Amino acid sequence: MKLIPQLAFLLTLAGPVLAADVSDFPLVPAQECRPRNGLPNFLAKAAIGGTGSDLGVFRLKQDVLDAKPDLLFVEFAVNDGGAEPQQIFRCMEGIVRQTWRALPRCDIAFVYTITEQLAPPMLEGKFPRAASAMEKVADHYGIPTIHLCMEVARLAKAGKLVWKAPLPKTPEEKAKLGDQFVFAPDGVHPHVETGHELYLQAVARSLPVIREASKATGPHQLGAPLIATNYEHAKLVPITAATLSKDFALLDAKTDAFGKRWANRMTSLHKGSQAGATLAFKFKGTRAAIYDIIGPDCGQVIVTVDDQPPRTVPRFDSFCTYHRLATLGLGTELPDTVHTVKIEIHPQQPDKAKILATRNNTMDKPERFDGTAFYPGAILLVGELVK
Repeated sequence: MKLIPQLAFLLTLAGPVLAADVSDFPLVPAQECRPRNGLPNFLAKAAIGGTGSDLGVFRLKQDVLDAKPDLLFVEFAVNDGGAEPQQIFRCMEGIVRQTWRALPRCDIAFVYTITEQLAPPMLEGKFPRAASAMEKVADHYGIPTIHLCMEVARLAKAGKLVWKAPLPKTPEEKAKLGDQFVFAPDGVHPHVETGHELYLQAVARSLPVIREASKATGPHQLGAPLIATNYEHAKLVPITAATLSKDFALLDAKTDAFGKRWANRMTSLHKGSQAGATLAFKFKGTRAAIYDIIGPDCGQVIVTVDDQPPRTVPRFDSFCTYHRLATLGLGTELPDTVHTVKIEIHPQQPDKAKILATRNNTMDKPERFDGTAFYPGAILLVGELVK
């Protein structure tokens, strides 16, 4: 997911130059960029990759709006590629309405990217389904949009773009490529030197057009919604609001190294690993999920919602050679009544070797993958918790 709240400003302070004898001062070689110690605090606020607007709409307040941005770029066109249009409407409109309810002077822009898999409609002059759905939200609220890949599609249609390949390094490799342009190493994440350059050019072409259209200033007004079921009131609730059995332990960021890794996303991260450990809560609303961490030592849980049959859900997938943020879905578009949720740690581990093998991944150290851990951090809720 990509919610980008920060703005970078370049400030040039001009002042008088004092005359001095500097004839023997050593001149520094010219170089466009010297990274030195970098911008670690700014860059640490990066987006959560591989997640869509259905997570972004819940974490918006904590991760973005509390920082009071002046400008918000929203990009979910790729990760929402498989979502239904109605789901995209609910989430994207929820992001807009939450933002302007909290920060009415914050400007918003939707940005769209692409992958090889999502490209076919672009080759025919049409946006893919996710971006097309987002356009309806943008049109309703007068939000500017930039599709970064119009030139990518033009080159692909002309046979001048290679979607997936390493960048050529030797003269022979460059000659073999001819006038073709390599977009990405994997058909998804653009090469900095090529695909990202096309993205940058798209932004540079679009900003003057957007500037010309930017006439009226002042707070943005929230009129009637596009759809009444949008997620304007989606919220992220610390997991401590649920009832946790004594087997769950708080991973305090002040004392626990693992907890500290995730402190900027989850302020009440807990760990359970004993079979039978439970987490329970009630809510009145239409949607709920658990915001958790999955990884090598995670297992599976038994989820029961209301009187539905229990279902076993792995907290481990084919990418789990490392820990990452994820969501455990509990119910979507439920009746707006009171619902009861119980989650219990399953005593058995999923077949981790088999799951990893689907992406040709293996267990480097079997002991790293041993465990039935469950790491809940928050409840994602459209509704209200009830006792």
